[in-house]
Order: sequence, then C-alpha cells, then structure tokens
Amino acid sequence: MRPGGYPAEVSSKQNSAPAPEDDPRPGRLTLAAALAGLEGLALVAGGGYLLVMTVAGNPDDNQQAVTAGVTLLVLAALPLLAARGLLLRRRWSRGPAVITQILALPVAWNLLQADSLLIPGGIVLAVVAVTALVLLVNPATTEALGIRGPGESA
Repeated sequence: MRPGGYPAEVSSKQNSAPAPEDDPRPGRLTLAAALAGLEGLALVAGGGYLLVMTVAGNPDDNQQAVTAGVTLLVLAALPLLAARGLLLRRRWSRGPAVITQILALPVAWNLLQADSLLIPGGIVLAVVAVTALVLLVNPATTEALGIRGPGESA
C-alpha cells in the first residue's frame, strides 16, 4: 500500500494516464480556433478602418462612425479570446466560440441581402460560421476540450 491508501498498481496507472493536454490537439479544434481568430481579426480590421476613415475622411455622422468602429473593436475580443482558449484547450472557450458563430449568421444574411459587392463577403462569412459551428460541436473537439455530455460520468 502506498501513502494515501492506494495500492501500488492503481497509483501507477493513474500516473501513466496521459492528461488531455498531453494528447495532440485535434486538427478540427485547431481549425475552429483559426476560424474564430480570423473572425476576430476581421472585426479589428473593420473597426480600425471605420476609425481611420472617420479621422481621414468625411463621414455623414462622426459620432455614429466612431461608435461603430469602437463597437467592432470591442466585439473582436469575444472571438479572439475564444480562439486563444480553443488553442489552449480550455473548456470554457467553446461557448464564446459558438456564440460568435451564431451571431455571424444573421450578419452574413444581411450581407447577402445587399445589392452590392458585400454579397461575396456574406457568402464567405456564412461558410466560415457554418464550418466553425460544425467543427465546434464535433465529438473530437468536445472530447479534446474535456466536455462531457449529459449522463456521462466523470
């Protein structure tokens, strides 16, 4: 018997089991993190563009342009934090990543309804959002993040 009351063979089995962080990260999880990160970077770029154009250009409403730019920069934090959490295999990160994708779908729909060059952007955003959602609910991703389904024991 070892200290703590465990037999030697049980203790050695516990030590030999690899931690989830020791397993290689599934490609699906890495791709989901990359897509979330790209969405965050796109929001940063959009917010930065609006702010720069407010200063350099002549918008119809300065206050509205600044508000939109700052809002995009603040919104960029959600997918960027989610992407970092997914890369580090943090269980909490899947929720913000899924929320980001769900929020992207109506934006993509609005872009698709436009009568301009925004339509290709809507197509790309829709494809990215649906792909990321599929990757985030994939069983390999769920397992890599250590998320158990209902009825699964610890």
